[in-house]
Amino acid sequence: MTKIEARTAKGMRDFLPADMLKREYVIGIVEEVFQLYGYEPLQTPILETSETLLGKYGEEAENLIYSAKHGRQRDSKVAMRYDLTVPLARVVAQYENQLTLPFKRYQIAPVFRGENPQRGRFREFYQCDADIVGVANMSADAELVSLVVTVVRRLGFDKFTVKINNRKLLTGMGQYSGVPDDQLADLYRSVDKFDKMGAKGVAAELKERGIADDVIERMLTLLQTKGEGIESLDSVEEVMGNFPIAVEAINELREMAENLKMLNVPSENYQFDFTVVRGLGYYTGPIFETVLDDGSIGSISGGGRYDDLIGIFRKNSLPTTGVSLGIERIITIMDEKNMYPANIGGTVVDVLVTVFNKEMQGASSALAQGLRNAGIRAELYMTDSRLKLGKQFNYADKKGIPIVAVMGPDEAEKSIVRLKQLSTGEEITLAQSDAAAKIREMLN
Repeated sequence: MTKIEARTAKGMRDFLPADMLKREYVIGIVEEVFQLYGYEPLQTPILETSETLLGKYGEEAENLIYSAKHGRQRDSKVAMRYDLTVPLARVVAQYENQLTLPFKRYQIAPVFRGENPQRGRFREFYQCDADIVGVANMSADAELVSLVVTVVRRLGFDKFTVKINNRKLLTGMGQYSGVPDDQLADLYRSVDKFDKMGAKGVAAELKERGIADDVIERMLTLLQTKGEGIESLDSVEEVMGNFPIAVEAINELREMAENLKMLNVPSENYQFDFTVVRGLGYYTGPIFETVLDDGSIGSISGGGRYDDLIGIFRKNSLPTTGVSLGIERIITIMDEKNMYPANIGGTVVDVLVTVFNKEMQGASSALAQGLRNAGIRAELYMTDSRLKLGKQFNYADKKGIPIVAVMGPDEAEKSIVRLKQLSTGEEITLAQSDAAAKIREMLN
């Protein structure tokens, strides 16, 4: 048989047990917070029809969608999901008679994009999404910001900011500044690079796109308006108070601010930033993304309101807003800073039950099963008569199993067992019936 090089496809990864335990820890906290806020789980297929996915994200994003083929199929009619938002819109339309509005759902699942792999960015990665369908007022948007702040804090981050803007306000700024309507999309694309290119870089790119210098100057002045709390909204309103779309956007952001205050979201964890764009084409209102204050990586969450998307799949649309946590970037930072509890990333096993010899296999098996029945995660060592106890202890130590249970013929006859905690060397001999309780005590 021909030998094949063992490797993953570009941008794809394997996760060995130690890494999986860390990922499950992070995702477990996220899921716990989602449910804390009343969101319910949803699962959708990896494959969607091409018709469902195409035409929803914008040309630049859709170039990254993977089409799926099988056998000798030439023309693909299905594609791998690019995000979890468009599938949600399809689900709401398809099962609307079975859903109760407001519909608050979360989904934690892999998505696929033909990205250029780099730090914190991969071709297969998990998204952790929470969305609210059927609420038009800004209490829904504010709750999502509160949810993100709760998740990020519980994961151990204390210096971060949720930056909030409104796509309607960006449109109003462009129109006020004199950007032609047919170039507003170009404006979004350039401003979306503000954090990487700065004002000068954005100005240069807008000029290359044919936008006049005076228009660029007015636009950049508005984009860089800053102030504490809602002061930046006051400043923009003074300039654009006669633009209906800008007034609508500012009122929405004010309503968000009021709701954030009612939810006791710390003011140091959010700000209004008019350079936030969010690249996807379906956003219609408030948008928000989370960045770490040290600037060590890009945004670790992003989302916003997309009131028109569900209308693509049904007669009338429904007001909808959502957020996606960048779990891969979060895990990258937590790995680099070793932000996990001490007991995360080793093994799931609480105790290794050794096998003294071939004749003791049955007794050791019964002990392991008894511990499992009591809720102790017990591994029975798979061995033959030639392997010695020392090698079994080495196995436990290498895997990071904290406790070893030893039972020889004498112990079995007396219904006792010897427990050894590897980290301290402490040993104790006790009745087998008391072993589960003692192991719990030693683990704590």
